[in-house]
Amino acid sequence: MDARSNIFGSPVAGKVVKYLASAGHAVAESTLPAATQELMRLRASQINGCGFCTDMHTKDALAAGESPLRLSLVAAWREATVFTEAERVALELTEQGTRIADAAGGVTDEAWAAAADHYDEEQLIAMTCRRDWPASPSGFWAKLSTNWLMCCCQRWSTGSFASRATAAS
Repeated sequence: MDARSNIFGSPVAGKVVKYLASAGHAVAESTLPAATQELMRLRASQINGCGFCTDMHTKDALAAGESPLRLSLVAAWREATVFTEAERVALELTEQGTRIADAAGGVTDEAWAAAADHYDEEQLIAMTCRRDWPASPSGFWAKLSTNWLMCCCQRWSTGSFASRATAAS
């Protein structure tokens, strides 16, 4: 498959990537627990069907101390007993927000109220941005790559991604 656009040589794409990365940093530095952010990233990647992103977020979560057991159960979080109630509502918000085309209206009032029982307003905003904004690589970046046919997925094979923590050391 050939790339449709050379985004790496585009001044506009360079600016977009810079601003999107900045938005992602703002969410990462929020008071939303890092473990919750990792679980949300992984679940959105699974829903979006992006192997590269699923691989990347699994390895990042492992490097951040997440357990292999919990990560292996993210796709079945409703039946799994290893997640806290707060993590479960975060995963529910992730699913409802990511499956907008399937969810007839997006996030329900009930799901939002359940999340508000566990997270403050800043954390709820961070959750929404983590899930819906470009800060969610599994959402925005997957959409860009399928439109431009340029994704790192062209050069990716299962297990080839090193976590960002590993790459930084």
